[in-house]
Amino acid sequence: QAQLVESGGGLVQAGGSLRLSCAASGRPFSGYVMGWFRQAPGREHEFVARITWTGGSIVYADSVKGRFTISRDKAKNTVYLQMNSLKPEDTAVYYCAAGVAFTAVPGQYNYWGQGTQVTVSS
Repeated sequence: QAQLVESGGGLVQAGGSLRLSCAASGRPFSGYVMGWFRQAPGREHEFVARITWTGGSIVYADSVKGRFTISRDKAKNTVYLQMNSLKPEDTAVYYCAAGVAFTAVPGQYNYWGQGTQVTVSS
């Protein structure tokens, strides 16, 4: 059974950095698109970044462009989200997801992790 497990969240001051990891297991993810989404209290899932498993295509939300970097390690079956220059508005639960469509629409992703909390203090 496919499983995505996020880690690396925590509490950080504004301007700080965190690196989130998403370990994928249970099925081959080659050919899949790996996405990061976030959800703040009372809000919908928000697209953050996505990457093809080959790494050939990457897209970022405008709100994180230039601050966040998505990458993947095929040998470790792991996707990363390096987050720099964090802002209080980045506070949310961050989710890793896998799907077959190269899209920012959460409903198009088939597999989801349990989420990891990121809190940025001002």
